[in-house]
Amino acid sequence: MTKDNVSRRAFLKTGVAGAAVATSVLSVPSPVKALNANERLKVAFLGTGGRCQAHIGAVMKLQKAGKPIEAAAVCDVFNHNRERSAERIKKTVGGEPIVTGDYRELIDNKAIDAVCIAAPDHWHAKMTIDALDGGKHVYCEKPMTHTIQESQDVVAAWEKSGTIMQVGTQNTADGRWKAANKFIRGGGIGKVVQAQTHYYRNSGMGQWRYYKLSREMTPKNIDWKMFLGTDFGLSPYLPFDRAVFGQWRCYWPFGSGLFTDLFVHRLTDMLITLGLRYPRRVVGGGGIFLEYDGRDVPDTATITVDYDAGLQVLVTASMVSSSSPIDVCVRGHHGSIVLSTPTGFEFKPERPQVTRKSDLKPQEFKADKPKDLTLAQWENFLEAIGKNDQQACNCPPDLGAAAISTITMGAESYRFGKVYEWDAEAKKKVESSDAYAKQWEDMSKNRSAPRHVPGWKPIDKDSMFSRQIPRDYQKLEGPWKDEQTDPVPE
Repeated sequence: MTKDNVSRRAFLKTGVAGAAVATSVLSVPSPVKALNANERLKVAFLGTGGRCQAHIGAVMKLQKAGKPIEAAAVCDVFNHNRERSAERIKKTVGGEPIVTGDYRELIDNKAIDAVCIAAPDHWHAKMTIDALDGGKHVYCEKPMTHTIQESQDVVAAWEKSGTIMQVGTQNTADGRWKAANKFIRGGGIGKVVQAQTHYYRNSGMGQWRYYKLSREMTPKNIDWKMFLGTDFGLSPYLPFDRAVFGQWRCYWPFGSGLFTDLFVHRLTDMLITLGLRYPRRVVGGGGIFLEYDGRDVPDTATITVDYDAGLQVLVTASMVSSSSPIDVCVRGHHGSIVLSTPTGFEFKPERPQVTRKSDLKPQEFKADKPKDLTLAQWENFLEAIGKNDQQACNCPPDLGAAAISTITMGAESYRFGKVYEWDAEAKKKVESSDAYAKQWEDMSKNRSAPRHVPGWKPIDKDSMFSRQIPRDYQKLEGPWKDEQTDPVPE
């Protein structure tokens, strides 16, 4: 392994896309040395709790299959977590992984090529930026960051670094979202007006309380100060509490409950399907309706997201009832696509009396969905490194930033009783006003052309531009000057 503390931006495609073929080296801000066929991408795991075990398993599976990757180091503030993870690696693939309680040691270690960040949400941005600045490739669990500003900081650091970053929204490895987007851009459902998605889940003990607390969780075994990150401005100081450590998703300083643990998954899928990124306006609602167990975060919530492309996305969830989910679908003037099927999506046409199109028939479409989405996300990460292509990842940081910014706006709308808009120029949220609704009213009064999702050119796909066709009697509309003067002549 090269000793240069830079990312390996000209990775060989060994074991990723067939035979070893050297990729061309793009222009990058620092010197580059390619890995040779006998070298592996050495990965350090930062935060080795529950979710990280899936990542360790995926990397070891790739390593055992002969892919150019190695589980090389583990880091956790809880000594039992890191020691168990190191032992698992030794038993499965051999070797002596580096073991530490301070991730900065691994960032500074020139033998480490990439990091997998699965620490609590409030640490994601700092660890990511430190790793990118240190020349490491980054696989960061979702949500990419804990705040909106952090998301913009991560994108800036990633763009500057020239290294590869994958956000661990593993469902983006599912091929249906891109397939559905292609169908939409081809005019399959006409003018898109709304989409809806959900995450319903239930628990007999309260959501996220199933992470077990143990007697061994003590300040002797856990670097509590490092967990909090107070010295780095990441959270306020709190007295030691096993529940805060082991079930941190229930508390605002460290996570945002269903908003960031679940909504980010579903919205990211929809952003790919619709070809969208940042919203125009977001509002959130919900509450703690059952889980009165000391948590901060709601057990039931909904956010509505409006886009300047002229459509709305609804994201809804309940953590106390899961028996009757709504369809995951995108609604258009000519029909809807339903994405709730496990291997693709369905097209359900609107009535011909509405569309004036008698040739629209129900259709079913298949799309590739890997059996192991986490493994597929790692394979995609390796492939992106092999291509030296920052946009080749299923979920690059610019997509991750759009998702977490939108979801955070919804969570803060719920928390603070505000409606927020996205300021695209300043890249931040601002409070909404009546100007938002007035914009759409003015467009209607002016008979403006509708706006559309990116990539769809309705003049080529729909002779009516997806407008409704008015009845002849609508010609009689219009204000009268007085009660005797009809504005529409006989």
